[in-house]
Amino acid sequence: MLQRTFDEMGAPLHAVPFCVLDLETTGGSAADHSITEIGAAKFVGGDQVGSFQTLVNPGTEIPPFITILTGITHAMVIEAPRIEEAFPSFLEFLGDAVIVGHNVRFDMSFLNGAAMRLGYGRLENQVIDTLGLARRLVRGEVRNLKLSSLAAHFRSPITPTHRAYEDAAATAHVFHCLLERAGTVGVTALEDLLQLPTARGSASYKKIALADELPRRPGVYFFQDRRGEVFYVGKAKNLRTRVRSYFYGDNRRTVTNMLNELESVDYRVCATELEASITELRLIHSYRPRYNRRSKPPKSSHWVKVTNERFPRLSLVRTLKEDGLAYLGPFRTRKSAERVMWALWDALPLRRCTSRPGSRSAPCAFAQLGVATCPCDGNGDAAAYQAVVATLLRAFDSSPEFVLEPLRDRMRQFASDQRYEEAAWLRDRYRALATALDRRAAWQALTGAGRLVAEHRNGDSVAVDHGRFEAAWQGSASPLPTPLTTPEYVVLEVPGSVMESEEAHVLWTWLGAPDVRILEASGTWREPILAPELAA
Repeated sequence: MLQRTFDEMGAPLHAVPFCVLDLETTGGSAADHSITEIGAAKFVGGDQVGSFQTLVNPGTEIPPFITILTGITHAMVIEAPRIEEAFPSFLEFLGDAVIVGHNVRFDMSFLNGAAMRLGYGRLENQVIDTLGLARRLVRGEVRNLKLSSLAAHFRSPITPTHRAYEDAAATAHVFHCLLERAGTVGVTALEDLLQLPTARGSASYKKIALADELPRRPGVYFFQDRRGEVFYVGKAKNLRTRVRSYFYGDNRRTVTNMLNELESVDYRVCATELEASITELRLIHSYRPRYNRRSKPPKSSHWVKVTNERFPRLSLVRTLKEDGLAYLGPFRTRKSAERVMWALWDALPLRRCTSRPGSRSAPCAFAQLGVATCPCDGNGDAAAYQAVVATLLRAFDSSPEFVLEPLRDRMRQFASDQRYEEAAWLRDRYRALATALDRRAAWQALTGAGRLVAEHRNGDSVAVDHGRFEAAWQGSASPLPTPLTTPEYVVLEVPGSVMESEEAHVLWTWLGAPDVRILEASGTWREPILAPELAA
């Protein structure tokens, strides 16, 4: 389980307890060797508030070269407690402090090995390595990054001697000197310190100071260039942490280019993460930032429409009208809409040609192949065809299986016949259709509920008005009027734009979480029958 403590890791460094430690062992492998000494000192705000020191009986002979290195002999540890006796006292001393060590991975391998063997499980404490900090902050000032070299460089009053407590004390002096250096690059909180070792040393790193004034609150941030143009919009649970994370080891070319162009950072605080997600969508559609390529709104939306004819067919349109006809969408691209239309054609023998009934002397190619019921030669049975259309409309409104089950059957048959490429094409069409039907059903459930209020177990609440986000808040301070009212609203059976569709999808995903409950609704709230996911 991930441990997020100290006020979501945004605690100021002077308030964080640090436990600086060092171990001596019988060898270099935690799997084959044992701890012989533990030394640790606890600090808060630079002041030492406790110490821990004990020899440990490893239960085996100490190799001669270890004795030469550390001075610890078998006679010194024969009366010392075994690790199962010393470890509980050490854990009590450690508490929830952040562990600090030099090349701390070595020490953690032994501590976690002992913790696992004794039934405590792996230690969940955050860990900081002074080796990594030194590599980031003073690499060009010292001959090497050994603890002895760093202690001499920072004029530690205690010289490392390969004894646990003395080495821990020397590490503590080095650590506090490194903290002073870290402060000069804007590291003032624990989250910043934890990520500092991976920070890139590029020319853009100094721009990390642009995030210093950002709050640790949910919201939306804007990256602006030297002309003041917004070129990227993002959302965050913690604005300061998210913006600073761009400077920590992200080598993607897009991020590098963004940081090169970055001149200023603006932000908007939101009450909840959900509000931040909705606000991000709306601002991307408003600003159309050049780096939000995946979320950038399309120039036009597309819908699949069932036409109003004696023999209705499917048509791709770019305009949603209040004409009482059935629509599916909107889709970002014509290609996406075509994929869904092909899926419906694969599932039902719908008319495909656009010729007037009876205008051809022979059936069209689709009718000749038997994949469509086309009345172009004047032989169409209107009653039988209306039954096909009725099946299509029922699939749209309440029974997606009417069109999804035939597609699954065809996929199984293609796979059985080893026609894998055709099966893959059909799989993609199936997924596109299932997603479109799911979103249509969710939209109808949201709009049918009218104006609703829902609450998450964590205290986040939201008001949704006929599928559109209205307000969000944390705690009991609701901004809504009471009692809940129902305003006049023109509601179409599908969203009127890609932005509206994506916003509704975000709301639906949040409302569908197991920790969310509907408090009130002016309309009728009912769970829609959604299309099942495609089996892997």
